[in-house]
Amino acid sequence: MAISKLVVVESISQSHKNLGLAAPKHPLVSVIRIKDIIDPLPPSDVRFRIELYNIIFKNGPAGSLGYGRNSYDFQQGTMIFSSPGQVISNNEGLTTNQEAGWMLQFHRDLIRRSTLGKSINNYSFFSYDVQEALHLSDEEKSIINDLADKIEREYDQNIDKHSQKLIISTLGLLLDYCQRFYDRQFYTRINLNKDHLEKFNEILKNYYQTEMPLKQGIPSVTYFGKVMNMSPKYLSDLLKKETGFGAQAHIQDFVIDRAKTELLGTTETISRIAYELGFEYPQHFSKMFKRKVGMSPIEYRLLN
Repeated sequence: MAISKLVVVESISQSHKNLGLAAPKHPLVSVIRIKDIIDPLPPSDVRFRIELYNIIFKNGPAGSLGYGRNSYDFQQGTMIFSSPGQVISNNEGLTTNQEAGWMLQFHRDLIRRSTLGKSINNYSFFSYDVQEALHLSDEEKSIINDLADKIEREYDQNIDKHSQKLIISTLGLLLDYCQRFYDRQFYTRINLNKDHLEKFNEILKNYYQTEMPLKQGIPSVTYFGKVMNMSPKYLSDLLKKETGFGAQAHIQDFVIDRAKTELLGTTETISRIAYELGFEYPQHFSKMFKRKVGMSPIEYRLLN
């Protein structure tokens, strides 16, 4: 098996150079029009680890782009997002000929001292997998394109003391709209989301019908993401939109409910129940139980 080449991109300038573009007009942010890329996009044996926030909007012919070890087939009007450190590849030699769309890249230093810098982790879609792309309506595409245009126009003209603030505020507005459109996408896929919820609950029940809690501990959200072929963030957001609670809360509630059954239906010691539920230390179980129930496991057993 051939070993792919990994290129680390640490700046906007380096990104422009790799794509055969002129030097950027702003050192920390750039809207790159796909049709303007002079050099062909890299072959499939080249991967990029990009130390930038990256937003890709695709509105042209279908193509294949890879993040990490996964591949996503672009359709018209889709967006994907990545945070610094993620790996991007061009899985099937996607070319730029007549491509419609853009890449908005910005360095973390652009927002480091701003309100957006403090809230950027709240936009969990930066951690979604590529198959969890955002699909836009025509009206939504118009809004997103307009905001990208505004960012580009702002650094295209003479940069002054207002430029940074206006760019960051427009970028924040773009991300807020993307969050709204993702919420719409969750809502319109309500039947599919219910199927995912049922599958999540089935996997959780099956997990506790085996010896896996003793061997591997309490299942993590990452575990469910791998089994269900979803990113942990997307799975948690999906469950939260459907039920009001994220994946971690669902797992903990299931564990506490099972603990209650064991406390009242058996004479097992608190320590033994804790180990069977997947806790490495009984005191961790007691702490979670008290936080969730309002009393210790011993108190619950005695009062019921």
